[in-house]
Amino acid sequence: MIELTDLTKIFTLGEEQVRALDGLNLHIQKGEMVAIMGPSGSGKSTLMSIIGCLDAPTSGTYCLDGQPVENLKDDELALIRSRKIGFVFQQFNLLARTTALENVMLPLSYAGVHGRQRRELAEAALEKVALLDRLKHHPSQLSGGQQQRVAIARALVNHPAIVLADEPTGALDTKTGAEIIGLFQKLHREDGQTVIYVTHDPFIARHTERIIHLVDGKVAHDERVAAPISAGTPRPDD
Repeated sequence: MIELTDLTKIFTLGEEQVRALDGLNLHIQKGEMVAIMGPSGSGKSTLMSIIGCLDAPTSGTYCLDGQPVENLKDDELALIRSRKIGFVFQQFNLLARTTALENVMLPLSYAGVHGRQRRELAEAALEKVALLDRLKHHPSQLSGGQQQRVAIARALVNHPAIVLADEPTGALDTKTGAEIIGLFQKLHREDGQTVIYVTHDPFIARHTERIIHLVDGKVAHDERVAAPISAGTPRPDD
């Protein structure tokens, strides 16, 4: 469970202070699939960085599975990231000179998994995203959608409890983006992971069970989606 209470994050830019988050309160239950929306500068990326233990709040509390994490040391935060959290980015962030398999094996190396077990876990993750036949391909040999699938496999390879995705469809065409969201739905349904993603697209957001709207660093609206859109459903304007 993710519990954020009275969370504030202030960045200092020269003589100016910017409140990226301003007394934000948010609880996300284990196993939820949630979209985060809001205008540019509303605090979406900052919120994701704090949930992902990549940054710390200026004030307030963040409890992850009952454990306060806002004051943990860097090595303790790194341990949480490697064991509990998987990250997916808009630009894929794959290593260009390594194969799909090697990209997916990378987090396992950091976690101390080596040898045959590392390869088997990476192959299983690629199979889960239907890319086992591309494991020897380099990113330049893959389409945008395939690269994002590799990135998702890399995020899943350590079996994290939480998957965080920042604009995972932003660099993809409409059809491929829908396929990627369908993949998130499938993984969430089959594995019960907490999936949280940022999107500017209301149609993509409605594929989740819950939409959090941020404005000026606060939760402006918390919407429960009674009937999430199923993968493959055409857009209303198509």
